[in-house]
Amino acid sequence: MNYFRNFSAAAAVVALATPAAAEDITIGGLFPFSGTNAVYGDVLSSGAKLAVKHINADKMLSGTLSIAYEDTQALPQPAVVAMQKLVSVLEVPFTLTSFTGVSKAIAPIGARNEVVMINGGGVGPDLAELGEYFWNVIPLANLEVRASVPYVVEALGKTKFALIYVDDPLGGSIRNELEGVLEEIGGDLVSEMSIAPTAQQFSGLAAKVRSSGADAVYIASYGAQQVQIAKQLRDNGVDAQMISYSAYGVPDAMNLPENEGAIFTAQAVTLEASDPVTKRFVEDYKAEFGKDPAPYNVNYYNATMLFAILAQALEAEGKEITGANLLAKRKEMGSFDLVGGNVSFLDNGTLLFPIDVKQIEGGAARTLTTVDIK
Repeated sequence: MNYFRNFSAAAAVVALATPAAAEDITIGGLFPFSGTNAVYGDVLSSGAKLAVKHINADKMLSGTLSIAYEDTQALPQPAVVAMQKLVSVLEVPFTLTSFTGVSKAIAPIGARNEVVMINGGGVGPDLAELGEYFWNVIPLANLEVRASVPYVVEALGKTKFALIYVDDPLGGSIRNELEGVLEEIGGDLVSEMSIAPTAQQFSGLAAKVRSSGADAVYIASYGAQQVQIAKQLRDNGVDAQMISYSAYGVPDAMNLPENEGAIFTAQAVTLEASDPVTKRFVEDYKAEFGKDPAPYNVNYYNATMLFAILAQALEAEGKEITGANLLAKRKEMGSFDLVGGNVSFLDNGTLLFPIDVKQIEGGAARTLTTVDIK
């Protein structure tokens, strides 16, 4: 699909008598800005906003880049409506996306219309199987489980796991992976409890965890729900080690007193790297938002910058910025200088990063170990 052209009829007439002006370029951004997962909206979009600022300041493209944000509420149906708008009305060639269920819902629309979709937040393993127009700049959940669970078993001696997982594609995939990993390393899944995405009362689950004898609890949820699970487990006498995945690395979860000592995973990005891309990102993110960047911020900065690198190369060759051309150019270029260093994609369109196992201490995350998983 052609990118959105923002012209008026009057401007088109003027163009007949004057040199053609550069066309502004719009890409999409599908994030939750309302509902129980609204906390992720600002977290996910901040990195993308900084990337747009850098891209336009550097005049990487012939026109001004902007992102048309649409509120998905982290739910499939609103996401489908939003994706249809981006494709049919704005005719974007590229959109940012997040959340496993949302991404799976929009993937057929993007593939059918040859629109590149790039995910930096959802971690369901099957996101690697959504076709060549769907790319990931985040490690997926199967790799996160394979990093954290062996550490908890081998380094901390916790072998009896309870699992609380949301009843959606992400939760199901983590359940399957956890069961397999524990079997491989000699741990036991002593209790598993599925919950509805909208559930907020978990005192009954706390009783089940206590009676199971679990010494570790894996929480596979997100947003406001994961915070309530942790709080209510502790309030109801569960003292087991809490573990989760990258969705835990948001302020609401990190600042919860009941999460002190909780372990979660995130991709390893060397923000102390001296390369100019990383250095500029870290310095400008701190200046713009008054805090250190987190992995989600890195992901969507990289995703947006990747679009600009590809689009810039297409413009240099006099080619249209279409989804098909972006895909072909990504395969041709192979590797890219992004935050964290030079990176390349696997054949399935996923970037591979080492994974940090982190522990929450005083509202901050301390890295316990870094695992390089192939």
